[in-house]
Amino acid sequence: MRIARVALDVPLGQAFDFAVPEGLEPVRGSLVRVPFGRTAKVGVVLSRESRTDIAPERLRALEAVVDDVAPLAARDFALLEFCAAYYHRPLGEVLHACLPPRLRQAKRRRIKPPAAVAQPAGPFPSPVTATPRQEVAVELVRSGFGRFHPVLLFGVTGSGKTEVYLRLIADVLAAGRQALYLVPEIGLTPQLESRVRERFPGLSIVAAHSHLGEGERAAAWLAAQSGAARIVLGTRLAALSPMPELGLIVVDEEHDPSYKQHEGLRYSARDVAVRRAQIAGIPVVLGSATPSLESWHNASQGRYALARIDERASAGARLPRVRAVDTRADIPADGLTDGLLRALKARLAKGEQSLVFLNRRGFSPVLFCRACAWHSACSRCSANLVLHLNAGELRCHHCGHRERVPKKCPGCASPDLAPVGHGTQRIEETLQAALPEARIARVDRDTTARKGSLAEVLEQVRSGSVDILVGTQMLAKGHDYPNLTLVGALDSDCALYSVDFRASERLFALLTQVAGRAGRAEEPGEVIIQTDFPGHPLYAAVALHDYPAFAEAALAERRLAGFPPFTHLALLRAESKAAGEATRFLREAARDAQGIGKDIEVFDPVPAPLERKAGYERAQLLVRAATRGAMQPFLSRWKAALDAKGERRVRWSLDVDPQEA
Repeated sequence: MRIARVALDVPLGQAFDFAVPEGLEPVRGSLVRVPFGRTAKVGVVLSRESRTDIAPERLRALEAVVDDVAPLAARDFALLEFCAAYYHRPLGEVLHACLPPRLRQAKRRRIKPPAAVAQPAGPFPSPVTATPRQEVAVELVRSGFGRFHPVLLFGVTGSGKTEVYLRLIADVLAAGRQALYLVPEIGLTPQLESRVRERFPGLSIVAAHSHLGEGERAAAWLAAQSGAARIVLGTRLAALSPMPELGLIVVDEEHDPSYKQHEGLRYSARDVAVRRAQIAGIPVVLGSATPSLESWHNASQGRYALARIDERASAGARLPRVRAVDTRADIPADGLTDGLLRALKARLAKGEQSLVFLNRRGFSPVLFCRACAWHSACSRCSANLVLHLNAGELRCHHCGHRERVPKKCPGCASPDLAPVGHGTQRIEETLQAALPEARIARVDRDTTARKGSLAEVLEQVRSGSVDILVGTQMLAKGHDYPNLTLVGALDSDCALYSVDFRASERLFALLTQVAGRAGRAEEPGEVIIQTDFPGHPLYAAVALHDYPAFAEAALAERRLAGFPPFTHLALLRAESKAAGEATRFLREAARDAQGIGKDIEVFDPVPAPLERKAGYERAQLLVRAATRGAMQPFLSRWKAALDAKGERRVRWSLDVDPQEA
């Protein structure tokens, strides 16, 4: 018999057998169209077999081999099989996660193969002279070409990490290999893509991220798979792009939580990139001014090589002066202290640019009734509706629910409704009133929803058409504004109250990154942090620009508390529209876990940080192990037991190495 064993994107761990008609010759990795129920699906061939356990009358036949897409290569399969095993997801789901949506469609037009592009010959010279520290970093990575060689590139903000990446990519291209360059945010790709294309003129370079159209994503994927694209530049989904001649992987801002996927295949693109480099036997560079504590620990233990760049690349540029303004003494008016306003006015008078950073979009985080204390709560989530004044709407930033701003209180009919707290819209309005002569631009998800809008604003900043930028973390990293000399950081104290053990690490990283936008050229930079706790050790560490000291102290705390990187975590999440069902399921799962694993610590079920979302009650259960060797077999057996329950009242998922615990 001619049998093809096929993986399909269905919530089952099994593969499916199909008869292979005469004239079709699928191989391992081939995309095929198969009948499934009353419809057709695209699957991936895992193997060819000569027998099957399915009765002949029930065995269905392949409909077609998708011949406009080449079969997945052995190395791609090895990576995807690792993802399926490590993250405990069905292989069919993982295989389809690596495919762009257009290629998953059973009925579509044929896709033209990528056009062969004549690649320019020999080296791509750099237009700038490398600093001594940059040269040392480049040589350290070069020493590992042709073998698995993970390198943590720890460079202060403005130290020229991108120049190191580009020099290494030039070396790889000269050797006839491809390069994969990962960034955490879509917003970073336009500016970076322009720089990469300028550095490698005439070279086939593709971008891969979720804001591309389906046709663009499919074309980029096929260009990467065929080898026509020599550089793939993208976000976390690009980590799975097939690249037959891959010679180098760069993970910029490797600490960024955006590299973690939070739905479906909950993979870490950074960790997958390291595993991919290991499979391919190539170097991987993890770069950051504030490395993740996991990567810093790996470097301190010798698992990663460490390259350090301690000074800024531009001649005369120094790290900015950071000071904390006590908001208990200098009480903010409409979100801004007198000290920050004076500093903004001084920069405006000198023709220099400023950035006011607030990681909260909208006008106000809540609308409040002074008469009866009603507040704008979301009916579907355990969260408040955020006031978006310009649009005249209250919006939930979790489930997307929107409603018009009421003219009177829904609770008592009082007209005395007031916004409480500040978002970027309100700060923009405050600045416009306080500094009417200033040209102000706001950058957040609301103002950059239109394709190309972020690039337009950033070009205005670079051209000098903007005096003050107001924005969220979209502006905190990766951008270079030579004339920006002042950064004001608002409302950062809320992270100090978080129960998340990673909160301090993330706050330190965010403040360091946003502070790094100031003073990147000759003019000195200044950073003002508005806080109720100016003496807090975290703010002192930010002011000293001493990441190593912060990391060592944080790692010592993690070791005592039994948190990663000294232990390994997995989180079982559950949600249900029926009250109490999610917690009931988790209690049963905890009892199952007790009899399965050794050296596994099972915690009690607790409500999720956002207990209710989009009408679902949510809860979670944490398990902890000292080693991956103990955790992974336990998770395999535990998940099998949970699958066997056939639970229908609760939606559940397993998150390995969770970033939000």
